[in-house]
Amino acid sequence: MKVLGAAAMIMLLAGPVYAQGAVQRYGEKDKEKTPNELDQERAAQRAYERSLGSVPDKGPVDPWGNARAVEAPKGDAKAAAKAVPAKPKTKTGEAAKGDAAK
Repeated sequence: MKVLGAAAMIMLLAGPVYAQGAVQRYGEKDKEKTPNELDQERAAQRAYERSLGSVPDKGPVDPWGNARAVEAPKGDAKAAAKAVPAKPKTKTGEAAKGDAAK
């Protein structure tokens, strides 16, 4: 039984090794394509170029546009500063207690 298990493990490990032999190696020449394959490749290339023509052009994209504050025009910034009343400064802590005692 152990022999049968060992034989099964060897066969399972040999499968991926055998499959690696089918991969084209670096520097090997490509197989010659048939005329039918060349026609299919040209048709696919033309279809791809036609599909690119139907995609509308978009302007530049700013991915951080929502994260950055948009600068207000200079005239509006002055008007906005005048519209918001400034809060009066109050003293806190020991200095406030010392002024209250006087």
